Amino acid sequence: MKSAIIGCGSIAAVHAKSIMKMEGCKLAAVADVIPERAESMAREYGAVPYTDWKQMLEKEEIDVLHICTPHYLHTPMAAEALRRGIHTFMEKPPVISQEQWETLQRAEKEANNGAALGVCFQNRFNPSVAAVKEWLENGEFGRILGARGLVTWCRKERYYTESGWRGTVEKEGGGALINQSIHTLDLIQYLIGKTPLTMEASTSNHHLKGIIEVEDTMEAYISYGEEKACFYATTGYVADVPPMIELECEKARVRIEELKVTIAGSDGETKTIDYSGREHLGKSYWGAGHMDCIHSFYESVEQGKPFSVGLEQIKDTVWLMLKAYETAGNV
Repeated sequence: MKSAIIGCGSIAAVHAKSIMKMEGCKLAAVADVIPERAESMAREYGAVPYTDWKQMLEKEEIDVLHICTPHYLHTPMAAEALRRGIHTFMEKPPVISQEQWETLQRAEKEANNGAALGVCFQNRFNPSVAAVKEWLENGEFGRILGARGLVTWCRKERYYTESGWRGTVEKEGGGALINQSIHTLDLIQYLIGKTPLTMEASTSNHHLKGIIEVEDTMEAYISYGEEKACFYATTGYVADVPPMIELECEKARVRIEELKVTIAGSDGETKTIDYSGREHLGKSYWGAGHMDCIHSFYESVEQGKPFSVGLEQIKDTVWLMLKAYETAGNV
């Protein structure tokens, strides 16, 4: 299959390397509005560089398109690719508004030539998460009573001012939640596996007042009925600490920190299982699931089967994200 990437920033390299590791796949073209970035990536991977992504789609016969651009461009680019009948794999977040969500759903439904759409919630493919998900489904820990998620990272002024789009409601769509901690929110939703009933959130800007329009901190409370979840995320810390998800279950307390799982049983015994050691692409806090997620999408395309992280599978995560900003007064 011939693949192409739009957006040649840091995350694009992870996508490119994942493509190159698949037999029968070739990165044929890349596009970026900054010519030097497109040319550099094209040289490294033997692709054709473009500065106009639509021109790339017109000239190249592309089977799969990877969207690695600023947030506000994800939905319109995906909709156009699906209209052209091109399988599309997009980075998070899939949307930044309810309007975009409706547009993306419609584009997927009306896609030509059976084009598939996948979203890169790669942490679902982390071996630590996969193991906990399997144990939960097998009833190892009994019923989930509650969950909490914690993300404390560091994003300084330059991260926003040098990007041209981060830190703005119009182009980023939000801050600490939609950019840095949406994966943690997604994993809470994925592991609990029930439709959320309510979401209430509040936001703050503690350390970048006057520099960014969006939040550097968010706290949220989610109800699934009997199960409750608490969530906290900030980019105002001094370092990028591994995100933490903890599940309080009937028979155990289960904590996931990147590739480590700690299980505190009701019998008083505690054990930690470390899933480190496998091949890792990109920064450690991005998780270890990018390659597996991308390869799984290609496999689903080749076999004509639904991808496990399509719009249907992430609709509750998107609802939580949009509801958080709505209740916090950001929309």
